[in-house]
Amino acid sequence: QVQLVESGGGLVQAGDSLRLSCAASGRTFSNYAMGWFRQAPGKGRELVAAISWSGSNTNYADSVKGRFTISRDNAKNTMCLQMNSLKPEDTAVYYCAATRGFSSGSIYATDRQYNYWGQGTQVTVSS
Repeated sequence: QVQLVESGGGLVQAGDSLRLSCAASGRTFSNYAMGWFRQAPGKGRELVAAISWSGSNTNYADSVKGRFTISRDNAKNTMCLQMNSLKPEDTAVYYCAATRGFSSGSIYATDRQYNYWGQGTQVTVSS
């Protein structure tokens, strides 16, 4: 089992920055590929960014490329999402997710591929 806890959400204005963190406990964190997903009201859950267990591979939704950066620190069992130039359309509940990686470079883009989820943290961007 892997337990995930997100933090760092909040209410900001358009153009501001936020840094989300995901703290993991349980199994060996470094064997797990990770991802950030979000779900806005009335919409489905979508991938924001994903990272392999080695950190060597990353993947971003087109809507956040160039503004968001995903990173991880396996020594500290943490993953972060740096969000810059936030827009009102970024408003959503953000979830941290983990899944056992096939290899050190594997990344996963769909929510069905992830086995462990955090409780979510609200990000609200006002215009």
